[in-house]
Amino acid sequence: MNERTGLRSALVLGGARSGKSRFAEGLAARTGLQKIYVATGAAFDSEMADRIAAHQRQRGDGWQTIEEQFDLAGVLSRECRPGRVVLVDCLTLWLSNLTFAEKDVAAETARLCEAVRALSSACILVSNEVGMGIVPDNRLSRSFRDAQGRLNQDIAEACGQVIFVAAGLPLLIKPNPHTDISL
Repeated sequence: MNERTGLRSALVLGGARSGKSRFAEGLAARTGLQKIYVATGAAFDSEMADRIAAHQRQRGDGWQTIEEQFDLAGVLSRECRPGRVVLVDCLTLWLSNLTFAEKDVAAETARLCEAVRALSSACILVSNEVGMGIVPDNRLSRSFRDAQGRLNQDIAEACGQVIFVAAGLPLLIKPNPHTDISL
């Protein structure tokens, strides 16, 4: 928990290449706490391996990385402790992992929201806002877009703060646009 603001959790939303991860990393760094990075992506091809490597370079040193594709609730329960800030990047890849593994997305989302509500230390979750573009042309893509929208709504409700990033610029959505953005 941030002693100045009383906030324990933040959701950082944005489109692809919007600057959301960079913003979330800066937010975590400004806490002055030990930084834990929870990576949900897996390198299934060379392009994804390159993206992961670029994110690692961007973060730089000073981060402990945990790779977890499914059990985010468990990771938060174990890793969120006083003196730490945990950054989960990103919920969209986590949702993809659950979907392709045919897991119960609603149950896992409920578990994650419960874990977020129970936090006793700082946590930042990053997610894509995928519902602002054209309607996808196939059933799978439309189903994923809808699931992502529901996930973002549920996590936003559970978090104390929600920030939307566009063109690298943050817009505070929750709790109040007139308060300072910090965790």
